[in-house]
Amino acid sequence: MKKIVPDENWCLGCKLCEVYCLTAHSKTKDIIKAYRKENPKPVSRMQVEEGKGFHIAVSCRHCEDGKCIKACITGAMHRTPEGFTAVDKERCIGCLTCVLACPYGAIVRDTDERHTVSKCDLCIEAGEPQCVKHCPNNALKIEEV
Repeated sequence: MKKIVPDENWCLGCKLCEVYCLTAHSKTKDIIKAYRKENPKPVSRMQVEEGKGFHIAVSCRHCEDGKCIKACITGAMHRTPEGFTAVDKERCIGCLTCVLACPYGAIVRDTDERHTVSKCDLCIEAGEPQCVKHCPNNALKIEEV
């Protein structure tokens, strides 16, 4: 199973991971159009947390015990055959119990009209996580865990 592993020692807090994540999950796949023209605006599934003297990128850890999966009342949150945690947007009702259950704060409310949730999907469509690919300081790595 591959996971995105952050290294707070190298994170500059530039938030480019958020920018490229949002762009990767936009309709146009264009940075400017995604930020300025798309409606609803896509959301980043990666958040940079900042503290006193540190920054760290937070995204889904695709936990084996998946508290979000257990909390989901509709079964929208599930484990894929490949082993990562995913959300079925058609089944999600936007109750946000998965958001409350996630110990990492890695699930976000989407801007779609149904207010479903979004989370890291390792950029399956793009072939590799765009946050990792575009991190200028290599603070994000994709590792087999």
